[in-house]
Amino acid sequence: MIKRTHNCGELRLSDVGKDVAVAGWVRSYRDHGNLIFVDLRDRYGIVQLVFDPEISTAAHDLAEKVRCEWVLASAGKVRPRGEGLENPKLATGQIEIAVSEAEILNVAKTPPFEIEAAQKVNEEIRLCNRYIDLRRPVMQARLGLRHKAAKVVRDFFDERGFWEIETPMLSKSTPEGARDYLVPSRLQAGSFYALPQSPQLFKQILMISGMDRYFQIVRCFRDEDPRADRQAEFTQIDVEMSFVDCDEVMDVNERMIARVWKEILDVDVALPVPRISYSQAIAQYGTDRPDVRFDMKLKDISDIAADSSFGVFTSTVEKGGIVKGLCAPGGAKLSRSDIEKTLTAFVADYGAKGLAWAKVVKSDAGEMSLGSGFAKFFDTARQGRIIERFGAAQGDVILLVADKADIVNKSLAALRVRLGRDLKLYDENRFDFVWVVEFPLFEWDEDQKRYDSLHHPFTSPIQADMNKLQTEPANVKSQAYDLVVNGSEIGGGSVRIHNIETQRKVFELLNISKDQAEERFGFFLRALEYGAPPHGGIAFGLDRIIMLLAGTDNIRDVIAFPKTQRGQCLLTDAPAPVDKSQLEELNLRTKIPPAAGE
Repeated sequence: MIKRTHNCGELRLSDVGKDVAVAGWVRSYRDHGNLIFVDLRDRYGIVQLVFDPEISTAAHDLAEKVRCEWVLASAGKVRPRGEGLENPKLATGQIEIAVSEAEILNVAKTPPFEIEAAQKVNEEIRLCNRYIDLRRPVMQARLGLRHKAAKVVRDFFDERGFWEIETPMLSKSTPEGARDYLVPSRLQAGSFYALPQSPQLFKQILMISGMDRYFQIVRCFRDEDPRADRQAEFTQIDVEMSFVDCDEVMDVNERMIARVWKEILDVDVALPVPRISYSQAIAQYGTDRPDVRFDMKLKDISDIAADSSFGVFTSTVEKGGIVKGLCAPGGAKLSRSDIEKTLTAFVADYGAKGLAWAKVVKSDAGEMSLGSGFAKFFDTARQGRIIERFGAAQGDVILLVADKADIVNKSLAALRVRLGRDLKLYDENRFDFVWVVEFPLFEWDEDQKRYDSLHHPFTSPIQADMNKLQTEPANVKSQAYDLVVNGSEIGGGSVRIHNIETQRKVFELLNISKDQAEERFGFFLRALEYGAPPHGGIAFGLDRIIMLLAGTDNIRDVIAFPKTQRGQCLLTDAPAPVDKSQLEELNLRTKIPPAAGE
């Protein structure tokens, strides 16, 4: 077999005259009769081969048989392509290899799709044939980017004294949040392991064990309902530190993210990353994942709307709801149909029952007023107050939603993002980071009539609110922080509870009884009794980070072997039934639900 000396992407004019050997997949071939040209591709690039019968009749005869995606090795001499024959699109475009010897290493069936046009092919077909899809240069570049980013992360933490420590893949089910993936035990009949949703408790135990600074690039599993930007099996950058407060954890980790952005994209992230409170984020952006690349903040006009003649507004405020909106700069160019059909239908998907609007106009005398829409329900003075509150200018449009606060915020947050994109209010190549801090410790579940953790039950309250745990749990703020970039949350963490009495109190407020706490978390509670240091950490979604760095909006584009939104692997056809004998060995039997309509 011909032994490879160079890859397909490294040869340059400086290599002219060298005897080389390359190997790879046939990207294309062109038979010009006397000469045959083959573009050979591997992970590193593409190089042109020339088969000339005057150099080697045997190699030329072999080249006549070659087809796309066959695996080929060739040896020959590097020579310049000649003036006017260069290909500036290729790094190797100034040279070619005059082949003296060739060997077909393997033949290939005709691929199910053309690699060069694969982006236009249905994603399911590409995922079923992932071994072909991954030959695409863009996919290989994304996986290379992922490797490089992971290395930057490891180098960063290693330089700062962190140890990468592996935590178990098979652990105990501690059901909080999403469903666990369960693994039956053969040796302990009737018992199950759970695949980790997060190494949360193990990394806290590592801090109790004196490891001081830990990180891990770790696989995690959540049996969640389908979402476009999530995977059942995902990778996170997991970090924990001892003897720290929120500021120290955020400082170290924003520097890590800045280094990743610098080394991968050569983008300078301004440090320190700005911070806003959770309450500010909800008030101004309607979400705790604000896109701060553009302004267009939300404004509450409930006080003004309560005195209007618009029954929808006044009744909403009377019932405890709010009237809130945004001012779209230059939005007056939107037609009535754009607003009343397209945008109204859009916010309806988020629960809003309607979308009130008014365009801002200026009279000949230079006075600003509302020229249409809901303007008729407000006198001149109140119109002026609305314009002033939004900082509106001529040619803007003000859009309002009236409903319960959560519906208003959810619908306006989505509308703001859509209008920001449609009106081109920001540079799509820009990255703006922000920390969201001071989350509520709890959120009230109206259906269950109990509190839930907004993050997780091991998050510490801020020190000033410790006394409110007994009397005002709904008003307790937490030492939690999320890092958001361009409206996408890439990481979240907190300072943890390190006092066992506080931990027990939080469990109590979450309606977790002492017996339930012992059953689920007994091993951790016992560890807390043996001198836990103050500690905190964070976890970043590596897949989502790579998606942003790669400039794609599909998380499956940056994972080698992803699952579909239904948790299926189309390549291997997993999940799949197993032999009855396997189930019997595990003391299991299956119950297949009836098909729909049966």
